Amino acid sequence: MSSSRSSSVSSASGESTSSKTAQDETIASDLVVTKYKMASEITQRVLREVIDRCVPGASIKDTCIYGDKRLDEETLRVFKKDKEVKKGIAFPTCLSINNYICHFSPLVSDPDMILKDDDVVKIDLGCHIDGYVAVVAHTLVVGATREKKVTGRRADCILAAYYAAEAALRLIKPTEHNTAVTEVIDRIASVYHCKPVEGMISYQMSRGIIDGEKKIYQNPSEMQRRDIEKQEFGLHEVYAVDVLVSSGEGKPRETDIRTTVYKKKDFIYQLRMKSSRVFLSEVEKRFTLMPFTLRHFEDEKRARMGVIECAKHDLVEPYPVYQEKDGEFVAEFKFTLLLMPSGQMKITGLPIDLDLYESEYKITDSDIKQLLTSSTQKKKKNKKKKKGTTGQGASALDNVEAVEDDGDEDFEDEPDDKQKKSAKSKKTNKKA
Repeated sequence: MSSSRSSSVSSASGESTSSKTAQDETIASDLVVTKYKMASEITQRVLREVIDRCVPGASIKDTCIYGDKRLDEETLRVFKKDKEVKKGIAFPTCLSINNYICHFSPLVSDPDMILKDDDVVKIDLGCHIDGYVAVVAHTLVVGATREKKVTGRRADCILAAYYAAEAALRLIKPTEHNTAVTEVIDRIASVYHCKPVEGMISYQMSRGIIDGEKKIYQNPSEMQRRDIEKQEFGLHEVYAVDVLVSSGEGKPRETDIRTTVYKKKDFIYQLRMKSSRVFLSEVEKRFTLMPFTLRHFEDEKRARMGVIECAKHDLVEPYPVYQEKDGEFVAEFKFTLLLMPSGQMKITGLPIDLDLYESEYKITDSDIKQLLTSSTQKKKKNKKKKKGTTGQGASALDNVEAVEDDGDEDFEDEPDDKQKKSAKSKKTNKKA
């Protein structure tokens, strides 16, 4: 199994000018934060639209096509005048149901799947603005209402994944270590008699790179355990935090479903077949090193042929469709996290309506409960809280109304006047 499940994007932003410093491309820069937020607003908006389409009778294929179409449309709307700013899909829309773990994004020519009541649906997608990536994943149950609640193993794995993600959010901060996050995910999953999916990794991100140096392993495999390095989180770092929990053993297995999602690797090899060379050239031009689906190609048949030789010689990395045992369920929650001086800034990820889920298991461990009720924001003096609102630092154990805005801020498609002036000033200074 590939160690980089859905967080492998590199070099999306093109070449940087020699005058840029490393700090110019981190979230120490207000302009960089703005671009992350713009990408997150688009990602969140499209996620909501895809969620609304997950109803009984809906086509998974059509929903994936719709999600990608909307990501393309929304990213094209921003930075129209600045042709040097690249933007687009950072991870194609995938809908993986029930025991399917990840990466299901069928081609037009592939067999379809139709959603039905009680399906556990995992939605995974993302976009970037100028190489600054915002990715997200969310789990829902088709047809669930407060009158028709989710129970049994469906509820167990969803609640385990949700609370594990919330705990991870609160532990990923400067001076804490990745091993603590691995441990708490495992502890919370065990409360619900579930297992984190083996081998999944959350990565540090930077401009054009979402499989960075620092990693957070969940349920590491034996091979991974030998390579795990204890790493400390630092200020102004960005992470794609991806938590997947199974009601079963948590052992991913490859399926016979066609792999449709790939990512170009930073290798060079002289391909023999013309179709392969044409395919790779288009990948380099359109996606650089970002994940893409073969569905994005006008000639799907030729793309299917071209990718074969590229994969054989390790020029592209496949993202196979993985599954758990039949009858089991897998839930996923992924969010993009910025480590700011004021605390953790969660810019993607939607809350769930906790009243929809009933499990016979509950978190009783006092340490975990204290962690989940802690704030992600540092206290500010003389800072009045807006009446009737709850910030992203809210307790994860509050009811759904109290966490409704958790990590889901509304950001404008374009910077406001003040931000534009700041960006213009920075460009002027750079030229000077």
